[in-house]
Amino acid sequence: MARPNVLLITADHMRNDAVGANGNPFIRTPNLDALARRGVTFTHASTPNPICVPGRACITTGNYSHKCTGHKNNSGRIRDDQIKIAEHFAGAGYWSCAVGKLHYVPYAPPGQPRLVHGFQHWEACESGRMIGQFDPTGRQRGIEDYHDYLRDVGWGGYQRAHGIGNNDVHAGPSAVPAEHHEEAWVASRSIANLEQHLRERPGQPFFMWSSFAKPHSPYDPPEPYNRAYDPREIPPPVGSLDLLADRDPLLRHWPVAYGWDKLSPEGVQYSRAHYFGMVTFQDEQIGRIVACLEQAGQLDNTIIVYTSDHGDLLGDFGCFFKCNMFHGSLGIPLIMAGPGIATTGQSDALVGLQDILPTLAGLTGCPLPRDVDGIDVTSATRGLYVSQSLGAPHQRYMIRNKQYKFVYHELGGVEELYDGVEDPHELRNLAYEDRALALAFRSALMHWCRENGDEEIFDGDGLKVSDEALAEVKEFEGRRMGWRWY
Repeated sequence: MARPNVLLITADHMRNDAVGANGNPFIRTPNLDALARRGVTFTHASTPNPICVPGRACITTGNYSHKCTGHKNNSGRIRDDQIKIAEHFAGAGYWSCAVGKLHYVPYAPPGQPRLVHGFQHWEACESGRMIGQFDPTGRQRGIEDYHDYLRDVGWGGYQRAHGIGNNDVHAGPSAVPAEHHEEAWVASRSIANLEQHLRERPGQPFFMWSSFAKPHSPYDPPEPYNRAYDPREIPPPVGSLDLLADRDPLLRHWPVAYGWDKLSPEGVQYSRAHYFGMVTFQDEQIGRIVACLEQAGQLDNTIIVYTSDHGDLLGDFGCFFKCNMFHGSLGIPLIMAGPGIATTGQSDALVGLQDILPTLAGLTGCPLPRDVDGIDVTSATRGLYVSQSLGAPHQRYMIRNKQYKFVYHELGGVEELYDGVEDPHELRNLAYEDRALALAFRSALMHWCRENGDEEIFDGDGLKVSDEALAEVKEFEGRRMGWRWY
């Protein structure tokens, strides 16, 4: 029997609760919901590191970022000794192709081979990061494929014509028409490559990674998706900045650094509405790719996985973006459907990005040459799940079971504990109320770190506490990073 194809679809900054199949009552994601009905959506899925580069490295290798890159920050080349997802499937006879954002660093300068970790073909859309590094004026060709495409269709230079920066949460419509938007381009080029492969290499299975760069800011859906949701009608964010007084000591200083402190409640709603408009636009593009497989007679023989590198606070606790351990940042969608995947609808299993590679290896009959941190979610379970983020002195860790979540911050030794059943929005920090439970999770976290070789968090026999770094955190407020162009 022929091995199944694999289609891995990823988003960037996509929250777990921004999908209808995960219980969102107002979002319109009919294609993702249909995918979940054909297979399973993991309602408790988390990222092992809520930052772009390490999150994608975990997808690629099946290992935590301190192992696969040596970094827990938004940096680090994947080490040569790691199993790599495209390389693994190409070695098993698959044709490997990626379209969109891989965020494999370092980026190669023009004229040198791109860092692709086993992909036989990659068409790049890195949201201008490669352009920003090698040609900030955007005049050269051959750096990012989507940039060249916009030049060819007469929309070159308009991707950021609205003047909204890459980490700016002030929303607005894209200046580029919907049919030429980067999300549409990822879908169109995925379809074109799939059709060409099926035509030229009949019988050879494919491993396709279609990697969308949204709904990462700027929140700039094209017309008319910028008006898909009325900001006056969508639910407001949860929590407030005041609640961070006994919690994440780094995050509480970010609103000033990024300019969120100047955003009115109405402005937050406006940005949220544009984010959700971007989600619905992306869902439509995913529907186009799935329809292509169905028309080609390949849908029933294709394993489809949809996920994201991390989420986005989207105004929760007065903040946006990632890096932190709140649910909006940590929780991700993870939907699987296709051969070998039971049609169970929903699962509350504790799973994450590191599980994608071993799961796909098991489903396709392409066993990995050695163990990785991830598990095959079709045949194994875990009782605790751990996430890590940032390096010293800003290290953060999360350990959870299906009910409770414990968070530890190196800065100040701050702890957080939440009851996800009674308090799903994480409004009440129980870490200093239920010390016995907090200490039990703290002990479990220490055991995990030692067992997994993550020694950076230790100071002797205990967890590291960095009080002197708090002054540096306050200085962060003056950096004003919200308008970083790429």
